[in-house]
Amino acid sequence: MSIITKSEREIAIMRQAGNIVATVLKELKSQIKPGMKTKELDIIAERELKKLGGQSSFKGYRGYPANLCVSVNDEIVHGIPGKRVLQEGDIVSLDFGAVYNGFQGDAAITVGVGKISDKAASLVIAAEGALKQGIATVRVGARLGDVSYAIQQYAEAKGFAVVREYTGHGIGRDMHEDPLIPNYGVPHTGPVLKKGMVLALEPMLNIGGWRTKVDTDNWTVRTADGSLSAHFEHTVAVTDGEAAVLTAV
Repeated sequence: MSIITKSEREIAIMRQAGNIVATVLKELKSQIKPGMKTKELDIIAERELKKLGGQSSFKGYRGYPANLCVSVNDEIVHGIPGKRVLQEGDIVSLDFGAVYNGFQGDAAITVGVGKISDKAASLVIAAEGALKQGIATVRVGARLGDVSYAIQQYAEAKGFAVVREYTGHGIGRDMHEDPLIPNYGVPHTGPVLKKGMVLALEPMLNIGGWRTKVDTDNWTVRTADGSLSAHFEHTVAVTDGEAAVLTAV
């Protein structure tokens, strides 16, 4: 495993890429509503990306056909935007990546469409909380297993299962770099975090079990038991102090 550290200049560029991602996600969150087709969200993302001077990380990546991943209810990640109409009470993962001056930014949020159930709201809050817990653990000298363990412990304490078949990842010039970052793990194990490492942490939590299945489109990942899922992600840099969140608004 070769983990690439970034210079302060490179991290500054990644922060610009991350700001584009955050701005687009903020716009999508403000626009989402019942009756909207998921394809409309992709159109908005593409329009805003062009305004901000970035390029899509996702479109064309291994053949992926859209700028945005839109995953609804029991869909965990990699949902392809299309003709599906969003309904009151749905929860939707919006996962977006942008390239700016050769460097990547990657983040995801899960939002409710109109009024959602208390259980769905608890899931969404827990998924975001798990991400915050992971970020709080990122510091020089910590081990990657500490970050994974922190995410898992938080999620399971809230009563939710952590997806084990998909992970976070390193990020830089390439969207997916070493290391893989599971959302479960053993503390005090794994690579030692060093200043300049940049990580995309992305907990995925399910109301039911952690197992998954992939649709016939070979992209959309669902919970195997049909339970609801929520997903949050930030791109963060290891610094001398607290982790720097590069995809914060």
